[in-house]
Amino acid sequence: MGIPELILVSIGLGMDAFAVAVCKGISMKKMNWKKAVIIGLYFGGFQALMPVFGYSLGYTFANAIVSVDHWMAFIMLGLIGANMIKESFSKESSKNDDDVGAKTMIVLAIATSIDALTAGITFAFLNVNLILAIILIGVIAFTLSVIGTKMGNKFGDKYEKKAELAGGIVLILLGLKILLEHLGIINF
Repeated sequence: MGIPELILVSIGLGMDAFAVAVCKGISMKKMNWKKAVIIGLYFGGFQALMPVFGYSLGYTFANAIVSVDHWMAFIMLGLIGANMIKESFSKESSKNDDDVGAKTMIVLAIATSIDALTAGITFAFLNVNLILAIILIGVIAFTLSVIGTKMGNKFGDKYEKKAELAGGIVLILLGLKILLEHLGIINF
């Protein structure tokens, strides 16, 4: 998996954090950059750490399933993407609360980074440069979170569902690309 694919994965994974950051921004009466950076650090940090745990799990079992790794990547990314698309059509909205205390933020950061854990498992099968991946994922999630907080504060919840939908589509397409490359159908 090259840099363009890692950037796309990072953007796709960061969309959940973006959507929650939008909700945090909505709940702020006035934009608060300090809170936006705290939100970005929690989300970016957890998004960067979770693939490490997933990679460790995947690497442990990689030899046992190397012949089906591309199918696993396709299925995992497809399921994550489908879930994000499903959530984008949900009528429920994330809880609007501008609290950025550790108790609140750790729960949200874990919830928005479970997908990154699964992606980390996939990385082990694809022999991804883990250091580069976690840097890109962390920086992009941080950036999307800060932008999401600002957008939420400025535009309300107009973009939350669209961000989840876009992230889901990106992950599904990337999973499909991985599968088709490994099957020799396409070569990018």
